[in-house]
Amino acid sequence: MSAPWITYRPEIKVLDCTVRDGGLVNDHMFDDGMVKDIYQTCLDAGVDYMELGYKASKKLFAPAKFGSWKFCDEDDMRRIVGENDGSLKLAAMADAEKTDYHEDILPKDQSVLDVIRVATYVHQLPVAVDMINDAHQKGYEVTCNLMAISVVQEPEIDQALEVLRETPASTVVVVDSFGSLYGEQVARLVKKYRDAFDGTGKEIGIHAHNNQQLAFANTIEAIIHGANRIDATMAGIGRGAGNCPMELLVGFLRNPAYRIRPVLQLLQDRFVDLRQKLEWGALVPYNITGQLNQHPRSAISLLAGDDKDNYVEFYDKLVSDL
Repeated sequence: MSAPWITYRPEIKVLDCTVRDGGLVNDHMFDDGMVKDIYQTCLDAGVDYMELGYKASKKLFAPAKFGSWKFCDEDDMRRIVGENDGSLKLAAMADAEKTDYHEDILPKDQSVLDVIRVATYVHQLPVAVDMINDAHQKGYEVTCNLMAISVVQEPEIDQALEVLRETPASTVVVVDSFGSLYGEQVARLVKKYRDAFDGTGKEIGIHAHNNQQLAFANTIEAIIHGANRIDATMAGIGRGAGNCPMELLVGFLRNPAYRIRPVLQLLQDRFVDLRQKLEWGALVPYNITGQLNQHPRSAISLLAGDDKDNYVEFYDKLVSDL
């Protein structure tokens, strides 16, 4: 009998999406000091990629209502990272149909970014493919997040993977947007993606949400079955129930290239106070939407109101609407 959990797989790369996914909690209103501290922590902890935010359309999202990290303008990013001369690669997410990608994503030689992460629902795939090709032609490493995969029919998943096989996306990410998947489902999806991309050199990623307190467990399951591109956030911050916590992931991976102490220092210095101002985590309304495989927007709305602890009425309404 072997014990692989005491060793590590050097092919695994870690991406921190604290500012991007965590920014969904506060409209990306992180101040420069916070973003600089997260950036420095990623450097000190040996994290491979840091996602600075979105490349969102200013025609759809009014800049006055959002922080800099909704748009990742070049001047804003360089104010934090300078020329980013270290080994940490910088990424931004571009949502299909929410990004003016032809204009706002500059050629790579004009940007401090290294990676464009195209995020798409299955029905937006034609646009996403054009975005992937556009970013690749501009010189970026390009990845694709297939969102809300728990509600996509099997033939549609198969067709999407067949289409993405022919694109220059280097990684395709299993995204449990609703935090509804269990370990067996994650394992099956990772195997499906691996089989679909066999022989292409593409990597499989995992982006897990924590509605059922399974984000870390499901991330481990994905790794066991061959996912090598792993998303996490500091203190698990993210929309709704949040994400796989970086502090748990780094501790699990065993790779001496990753260091947990800087992460713990950041949590101590920044996130203790932040939790007094922002709310995220596997709260009961998020448990309910996760178990029912529904978007967490209804739970987010409930928790923003005066009746946020009325769990039974919330549950009954969601069930009656099924």
